[in-house]
Amino acid sequence: MINILFVCHGNICRSPMAEMVLKDMVRKAGLAGRFSIASRAATTEEIGHDIYPPARRTLDVHHIPHPKRKASLITEEDYENSDYIIAMDQENLHDLAYLTHHDPDHKIFLLLSWAGENRDVADPWFTNDYEKTYDDVVKGCKGILRKLEFLVK
Repeated sequence: MINILFVCHGNICRSPMAEMVLKDMVRKAGLAGRFSIASRAATTEEIGHDIYPPARRTLDVHHIPHPKRKASLITEEDYENSDYIIAMDQENLHDLAYLTHHDPDHKIFLLLSWAGENRDVADPWFTNDYEKTYDDVVKGCKGILRKLEFLVK
């Protein structure tokens, strides 16, 4: 089982979108039982909140299932149990370096690096462009699946 944890600032937009998109992709690929996929926040600002409504509507438009959930903060146990911790932007990488004591096990990656790009996932909190964020998330998740599916087959 490959354990993947997505992380963004508040765990209400980008990281839950990535969680739900990748879960949908692995389910459609017949690999759902081979991956554990979750998401967490790097900060406490949104703890307890569900996916932000515009992010939820974007997932609905693309027919991506998204059960009710509550944003939660990454823990040391999450770090220990994850094979890959995937951040949405440089600020998240900075926060995760602090929270994980500088990633001693080299588990932390930027999402779009899986798609061969060295840039942040567009943050819809500031841009209000949830479709652009969705496109970035899909691009990164396709890269993850392409690079990891051979490990579980």
